[in-house]
This record gives sequence, C-alpha cells and structure tokens, in this order.
Amino acid sequence: MSQLSRRPEHAVVGQALRHESAALHVTGRALYTDDLTPRTKDVLHAWPVQAPHAHASVLALRTGPAHDVPGVVRVLTADDVPGVNDAGTKGDEPLFPSEVCFYGHAVAWVLGETLEATRLGAAAVEVDYEPLPALVSVADAIAADSFQGARPTVARGDVEAGLARAAHTFSGTTEMAGQEHFYLETHASLATVEDDGRIFVQCSTQHPSETQEIVAHVLGLHSHEVTVQCLRMGGGFGGKEMQPHGYAAIAALGARLTGRPVRLRLNRTQDLTMSGKRHGFHATWRVGFAEDGRLEALEATLTSDGGWGLDLSEPVLARALCHVDNAYWIPDVRLTGRVSRTHKTSQTAFRGFGGPQGMLVLEDILGRCAPLLGIEPHELRRRNLYENGQHTPYGQVITQADRLVRAWDQVTESAELERRRAEVARFNSTHEHVRRGLAITPVKFGISFNFTAFNQAGALVHVYKDGSVLVNHGGTEMGQGLHTKMLQVAATSLGVPLERVRLAPTRTDKVPNTSATAASSGADLNGGAVKHACEQIRQRLDAVDAGRGLPWEELVRTAYLERVQLFAAGYYRTEGLDWDPSVMRGSPFKYFAHGVAATEVEVDGFTGAYRTRRVDIVHDVGDSLSPLVDLGQIEGGFVQGCGWLTLEDLRWDESDGEHRGRLLTRSASTYKLPSLSELPEELHVALLERAHEEGAVYGSKAVGEPPLMLAFSMREALRQACAAFGPAGTSVDLASPATPEAVYWALDAARSAAPERSGSPEPGAALVELSEA
Repeated sequence: MSQLSRRPEHAVVGQALRHESAALHVTGRALYTDDLTPRTKDVLHAWPVQAPHAHASVLALRTGPAHDVPGVVRVLTADDVPGVNDAGTKGDEPLFPSEVCFYGHAVAWVLGETLEATRLGAAAVEVDYEPLPALVSVADAIAADSFQGARPTVARGDVEAGLARAAHTFSGTTEMAGQEHFYLETHASLATVEDDGRIFVQCSTQHPSETQEIVAHVLGLHSHEVTVQCLRMGGGFGGKEMQPHGYAAIAALGARLTGRPVRLRLNRTQDLTMSGKRHGFHATWRVGFAEDGRLEALEATLTSDGGWGLDLSEPVLARALCHVDNAYWIPDVRLTGRVSRTHKTSQTAFRGFGGPQGMLVLEDILGRCAPLLGIEPHELRRRNLYENGQHTPYGQVITQADRLVRAWDQVTESAELERRRAEVARFNSTHEHVRRGLAITPVKFGISFNFTAFNQAGALVHVYKDGSVLVNHGGTEMGQGLHTKMLQVAATSLGVPLERVRLAPTRTDKVPNTSATAASSGADLNGGAVKHACEQIRQRLDAVDAGRGLPWEELVRTAYLERVQLFAAGYYRTEGLDWDPSVMRGSPFKYFAHGVAATEVEVDGFTGAYRTRRVDIVHDVGDSLSPLVDLGQIEGGFVQGCGWLTLEDLRWDESDGEHRGRLLTRSASTYKLPSLSELPEELHVALLERAHEEGAVYGSKAVGEPPLMLAFSMREALRQACAAFGPAGTSVDLASPATPEAVYWALDAARSAAPERSGSPEPGAALVELSEA
C-alpha cells in the first residue's frame, strides 16, 4: 500500500465529523466577502451600466451626466485601463467592450458613495448603440455557422462498419438546457490599495491564483503586486471558477484609480443576467445495436451553447466527449464536438463540467431505444456495462468495472427492485390517470482536470511552539467541506487531535500558482499537498523523539529548542496521467468514480405533475475521508441534478422585438429551483464498501461532481411513467428539463399512440428507426 493511501491507527480521517464551519453557518457568524465591507473605511460601491441589446456596437459613451448625480465619484471606462482590457484567459472577453455581445453586457461601471448613487449614476450614463443581428439559440448559431474554438473528435474503430453490421439502427436528436448556478452568495469582490501600492482583493472565487493573474494584467502589474484572498464562498458549483475575475478587476481598477476601497457585489438580477451558466447542448446521433441489445456503434455530433466568449467552453466540450460512453462499452465510436457562438452570457463551468451533458446523450438514447428493441431499460443498461480490460473511446483502460456491478447489484437488492417493478406494473394496470415509473441508471465519472497542468497543488503547514497547527492550502471552501477534510488529513498525518489544527483563509501570498477548486479534485490535490507537508514535519519530530514516546506538546517544544524546523511546504502532483488533447487520446483521469441510483416516480395524467416516491443510491467514494460530508454531497448533488433535468428552465426572449436575447428567468419567482416539496419521500444513500482507492489520499475518492448524474434515474423513471400511459412498447421522447408541462406533452403523445404503431414515432419526430436487419 502506498504512502499516500496508508491510514494510521490514530486516523482522524474516516470519522463522521460535522462541517468545520457548521456552528458559524447556523449562527450567522460566518464571514463572507461582502460582510467585510462594513469593516472597511471609506468604501466606494460599483454599479454596471448594462446594455439593452443582445448584440450592438457602442457608438458613443457620455459619462458627464453621471457625474452630476450626487454621490457619484467616478465612471470607469476602457480609457481607464492601464494594462490589458480583457477579463478572460483567451483574449476574447473585453472588460469594457466596444461591441455588446449579450443583453445586460456592462459597458461601463459607476463608482459612488452609496449603492443608490451608483444606480442613479449608471442610469444617467448616455450610450449610443447600433443594434446588430443577434443569435440567441443553438439552432440560430448552427444555421448561421457561428462557431468558436476547437472542434475535437473522439474516435475508435469504424463507426460506419459498426452501424452496417448492427441488427437495429436508430437516429435522433437530443437537446438539453443549461442551468443557473444560483449560489446563495452572488459575485462579490472588495479591493483595497496597500501603502506601497500593492492591491489586495477579497473575492468570492474558486480560483484565487487566476483571479490574481487577471487583476494583474488588467492593471499592468506583476502577480506579486496583487494578493487575492478567499475566506469562504456561499456556494460556487463552478460559477466562480472563471467568472469572478472581471468583477475583481473592476474593483481593483477602481481602488487603484481612486485610492479608496471598492466593493462590487452583484444583486441577484445582475448576477443572473451577467454571469455564465451551464452549457446547453444539442446532439444529433446514429446508433446501432446487436440483436441481443448490445451496443455496436455510435456516431454523434455535440454542439454546446458557448455564449459570446470561449471562457471554459473548450475543456467543457472535451469532458463531454469523454463522457458520452458513461458506463457502457461501445465497440465503434465517432464523437465530434463544436462550440456555438451565441449572443448570451459566456457559459462556464458547472458541477460536472460537461460530463452530465455528454452522459445524458447516451442515457437518452438507451431510454428511447429500449422499447423499440423490446428490452426492459434496466436490462438494456445492465447488458451494456463495461467489463475490466475494455477501453474507453479515448483509450483509457477500465479497471474497476466490478465496482459498478457491485453498486448496481447492491441497489437492486437493497431497493428490492424486482418486487417493486411488479408492484409498479400492477399499479399502472389498475390506475387510468396516474402512472408510476421505476428506473435504475449508472454513473462512471473521470476524476482529474482534463488540462493536465492543473493537476497539482501546494500547502504550507506551521506547527507553533505550543503544539498548535495552522494549515494553508490552495483549495477554496464553498460549503462542500474541503476544509473539514483538510483538517482531518493534517490531524491524521501529524497524529494530533483535531482541535489542535486550524485552517487559514486561502491566499495567493501563502500558496502560489494554485489550481481552481474544481473537477472534484480539491481533496485529492490539496489533501496530497497537506499530507506531504505534515509528513515532512512528522519525520523531523520522529528523529527528535528517537523512540521515547514524548507527548506532542513536549516533543514540539523540544524540537524548537533543538532548532528543528517546524514548518513545511507541501506539494502534490497527480501521477499516471497521459493525455494528448490534440488527438483526444490517452488516460486523462486518475481514476473513475462510480455510482448507481434507482428512482421511483408517480405522474398525474391530467397535469404532468409528479412526485418522487423513493430514491436508492450506492456511491463509490473509496475510503471516505469524512462520511457525513460525503453523504451530504451525494444527497445535494442528486437534488441539484434533478433540478437541472426536471425543473430549472432557463428562458431567453427569442422574439424579433427590442428585447431579443433578454433573459426572462431573472429571479427565483421565474426560475424554478428544487425545494423541500421536490425531495423524495424516501431517500436511501449508502457508500460502496470495500472501495479503497490505491494512490489517493488515505484511499479516498472524489465526491463533488459524480453524484449529480445519479439524477438520470429520475428522468428515466419519468420517461417510463409517461410510456405507461401508452400501449406496450411505446418510445417516449422526453424534453430536458422534464418540467411538468414537458412531462404532460410526453405522456399525452404516448396516450395517443395507436397499439399497432407502438414504438414508431410520428414522421419527423426525433427518433427514427433506420433499418431492421
């Protein structure tokens, strides 16, 4: 067993501990970025001047009227930027644009003594626009051949030969909407200028080092002249990986120009209309099955809605392509991807980072094709699961297929699926206007950044003379429990009680060049770095102790008196990665996380309303570092996935009127989020046993993103319930999100299907059977 995996007898990791800030959260004493504003003297506030067009040229900008508003101190424009007028990493996101690219795009920012002054000042700024044609939907972009970035392909074998030999072939289109992060804390930054001109930015960011880099190049400074700190975030979900940089740069620019602290916090409507979201996807596909239902070939083209700029659209697309296979073996594959350019917010990272969109394509195919093949959906999925020794379409070997099978069998047995399927069938045969569905789906999700350089982390650990310990690491806390796990790793590695260890806020002047807290890799990367630092200190202390068994405090004191170094910098890099993004081949992931979920739903045939009767989940987290944290992540991820797939319906104005491109779902009153009423009546979550992960921190596995995709089981259960309104063998095309309205239209179509036409969609429908061998 490797050093990284070994768990000592005194381990604190693996214990069911509460979140390290739980008491602070529930009492309201936890500080977030904007809470620092009242503690800062002479703060100026920032407010955007937002464009009322989805696409337009800025012809003239007159700031004079804003200065006539009492309390307005300054209006920031492109002329004020001393460095580079760009907030992205691709050079395609001007901080102050001359061309408006989405409805609500900020063309200037007003600084003032109060928020009200800045709001009125922004309204007073006069801007002349020349409206231009706007592409709002992915369909618009495809028709206009509007694309950006790379067009990668993942391929194996001969897909045309595979389709030719298949006994059954089908083609179709799968579309899925995006998703709003809707974190509780909106984007916030507070920038100050130090006495020597250095910039200090408090920011709600998942990627402090990149925020530091962007602020520096906007201001024309070196990175060592900018420090970024993140206390904690009130949620991130990927929305604060790239998107905070521009807002931090605005605050820093304002502070540098005025000499006063500048606070920029978006209100909810601004955050919704200005920040990026999960990418919506459009996919066209052809698929072939053998006579026994085994997959033979798949050809698909995935088009993501990138919005106006690239942001992270290229790596999101790459991960989507690497996850189309999900947990299934497909001999011949060709998957092509492209990023559309539309006049909407620049879409960005969101929990799963393209993985859910890619996996949904094949899960949708299996759900729609199973009735046409005459095979039960659960049997079709089980029959196609990977086996050890097989390879993914991009070439990574499968080594833990047995875990997926164990999880599948455990859910099947513990949830009594065979008995309940019979009960569902009996219920459906005796209830004309209410039907139930019961579905089971797997998850296989790759863990590591697919940009290999990001798979590294640092930490700085101090042991003080009294035996107390302070840990700095490069990861950020957004409520997911990373700091809790890092405390446990440090306490276990040093062999001290948990209460002796404290976490310091994440700062770029303590641990440099950090990667984003993303890709579910926060605990793997930062845990490895913390462990490395602690082991260096422990090794020195063991030499001082020389087998005497000194108590911790006495040992530390003795080491200090003997001039033994009691601090250490730790470093970790993920080994075993081999990935060539230019050809989309290799082994980009350290390992795969697995999970299986079974969901039972009940659907009302009059309204399409539904309720979730029961959910059973078995998820692979290796040897859990913190079981309570992991269980919370699994539950929360599942519910968030259900929100994306069934409730959260982003809408933009696609009319040709003056508001074309405006986000219509701009508040919690128009954007439906999961609430207590959407939670399953029964929720059973178990961690897969005997799941030690060799080479990871104390045998643990990542848990942040993979559980979201367990929600596929809910969508598939809804599909099966809708099909139950029609004759046997009915294939249901279910929209995503499967809102009650969408569910109603699906069940109504199933109900209207004639028995002799069961499984044969209307001409022009998304699913068409191409041939029968």
